[in-house]
Amino acid sequence: MSFPFDALRRAPDIEGPGLVAADAADRLLLDESRSVREGCGPNELTVIGDAYGALALGAAWEGARGIRVHQDALTGEQAIDANAERADLRGAIAVHPELDADVVQGARVVLLRLPRSLDALRDVAGLIAAHAAPDVVVFAGGRIKHMSIAMNAVLGEFFTRVDVTHARQKSRVLVARGPRSGRDPLPAAARVDGLELRAYAGTFGGARLDAGTRLLLAHLPPTLPGGTSDDPWLDLACGNGVIGAWLAVRHPDARVRSSDPSAVAVASARATLAANGVSGRVEVVRADALDGRADASASVVTLNPPFHSGAAVTDRIAPHLFADAARVLRPGGELWCVWNSPLGYRGELERLVGPTRQVARDPRFTVTVSTRR
Repeated sequence: MSFPFDALRRAPDIEGPGLVAADAADRLLLDESRSVREGCGPNELTVIGDAYGALALGAAWEGARGIRVHQDALTGEQAIDANAERADLRGAIAVHPELDADVVQGARVVLLRLPRSLDALRDVAGLIAAHAAPDVVVFAGGRIKHMSIAMNAVLGEFFTRVDVTHARQKSRVLVARGPRSGRDPLPAAARVDGLELRAYAGTFGGARLDAGTRLLLAHLPPTLPGGTSDDPWLDLACGNGVIGAWLAVRHPDARVRSSDPSAVAVASARATLAANGVSGRVEVVRADALDGRADASASVVTLNPPFHSGAAVTDRIAPHLFADAARVLRPGGELWCVWNSPLGYRGELERLVGPTRQVARDPRFTVTVSTRR
């Protein structure tokens, strides 16, 4: 019996029309790698970018054990755990929150969902080449609409041979062998408006100050309530950590808590804070929204909400973040938010948080402040 891909769920990540937990690229990766995977022993198979467990659990269903799995998004990682529990395969996999040498050390086969960013692919390929077994074979696949010929060249920087499979159901797999000249990931660095920014590949905004965040920072008031150890300012979906660093640099006594579900964003934020000398006053955690914060415990939340889930554009992420900000804000607390103007979030903010006024607007972005009822 084949693995029941249709039984996989995205939860606790967002679910909805057009958002699936497994696709044709997952099936093709498993099919193309099957004969090579059959020669793997325990702990010799690594899966990277497995959004909800289709690759790792599909391989486990076929008998693989000791599968190391890295998925950047925390909600995806939690979905893998939940899907493994339902399929009675939890003991076959080991989830690694960090993308580091431990994930690929000694691996003989790596299944990789190709990232959207070439720099992110370069980081993963370099890590595999540096730490996997000398005979490692990398099966890197995705939907053709998200692939480019440049991906072949990136893999070719770290492997002596790169082959391309036939396409199937608008998906394709690149097969890389012969690792050479590997390296561990390093963050990009830049100095912007007096701040040091750091970003590992795949972090929203990279090592720069995106236009929406710039507009938000320009309109934050010079004084804000809270900012204490008991009531830190909360930077939700922190990305490269620029908002937390900006607040801490400009308010030398302030305490900030930055959070993001992305492992690479958390690593980037920590690097940004260290580069600005404020790590001691800004806590960075990997969390779904504001998990871990008590109800009605905060005076200020800042937010530049994402609108991508993997390669899909969706309007379901922001309302989840708005609702959790409302949960954590005490009555009279403020959510400072910037968003792409065409998304028209003001009605959602009014409904989920409270009275909302526009603070600033330019041709692309709107800054609002919502007061908790």
